[in-house]
Amino acid sequence: MIPAMPASATSARRASVTALRFGRVAAMGAVAALIVFAGVWGSWGTAQHVMLAKGREQGTVRVTACTGHTCTGAFTPVSAGARARARVELAKSVAVRKGQTYDVVLKPGTAVAVRSGPAGILYAWVPLGGALLLASVVVAGGLRLTRVAWVLAGCGVALLTGAFVAVSAGS
Repeated sequence: MIPAMPASATSARRASVTALRFGRVAAMGAVAALIVFAGVWGSWGTAQHVMLAKGREQGTVRVTACTGHTCTGAFTPVSAGARARARVELAKSVAVRKGQTYDVVLKPGTAVAVRSGPAGILYAWVPLGGALLLASVVVAGGLRLTRVAWVLAGCGVALLTGAFVAVSAGS
């Protein structure tokens, strides 16, 4: 027969388990929040120019050459106060092709263009979509909140799929 543990040992064990559980939840919650914050931070650098385009130079770029990680082309303005430029740079992605024309917004004070419209907005938030997918794994495994994890993963997949469809369709 196994002797019974004293009451003080049982309560000390419960306190230890509770403290460890709280520590795990706090640590994993902090990691998940940091991942999502990093996704927002990574997306905002481009998204701010696309989403807050009022007062920025807006127009179109006809891509004439692509090398390495950038494509270049002539900028044709469509907004008041914008000026035509012979050469602006656009980040090369699988959806940017030589000879195509894209709606863009210029970053202030530069000749760097970012895609605008629905495709540009969704493409700018792709880092957040990946962060949501990664955070869902942390939430499911570390916090054991499977429903919340499924919601995070669903939002991440929806964002990435929407970006893929919008950019591929050439909106």
